[in-house]
Parts: sequence; structure tokens; C-alpha cells
Amino acid sequence: MYTWQKAADIDELEENKPKEINLGEKQVGLLKRNGAVFAFAALCPHTSAPLCEGWVDARGHIVCPLHKYRFNPANGYNSSGEGYKLKTYPIEIRGNEIFIGIIS
Repeated sequence: MYTWQKAADIDELEENKPKEINLGEKQVGLLKRNGAVFAFAALCPHTSAPLCEGWVDARGHIVCPLHKYRFNPANGYNSSGEGYKLKTYPIEIRGNEIFIGIIS
């Protein structure tokens, strides 16, 4: 069961530019890419570096600014092979608003 929390308006996101938001005590990253929106933990699972200070590579993966680990924002898969998994969150788009599902 999820508690849906409003995160942002879709117009607040720049294409291929991660943005960090706070939802209560959680730091969440948002990414808009090719018409889709993804929500993920804003801190790298390796050393807690701020992922939204990184960039998006040509495949659409988030690149950590500290060690260059790469994560697929759709499923959290560590595509550079180090074995870490990034937490992802379900989202719903309601009109122009982005809602993130938090397990309650």
C-alpha cells in the first residue's frame, strides 16, 4: 500500500537534468527523459554522493558525480557493473502534477 505524495509539477523538471526534492525525511531524485518521469533515491547507494549533482549519459542512466557509477532510473539497476541497486519509487502523473508512492 502506497501513500501518494505530491512531489512537483512536471513543468519544473528540465529534460535530462536530475532534480532533488525532499518528501518528509526522504531525499528523492526526479528525472524527466523522453516523455517519462522517474523517481529514485537521491543519494548513491555506494557512498551517499548526491546523484542529482551528476549527469545523465547517452543511454539515459544517472551517473554518480563521485565515482561515475551508473544507474538506470527506471529500475535502479547498476549498469556500470559494481553490483549496487538504486532505490526507485513508483510515480503517477495527475494532470501536470507528479506524485510519488511511498510505502506506508
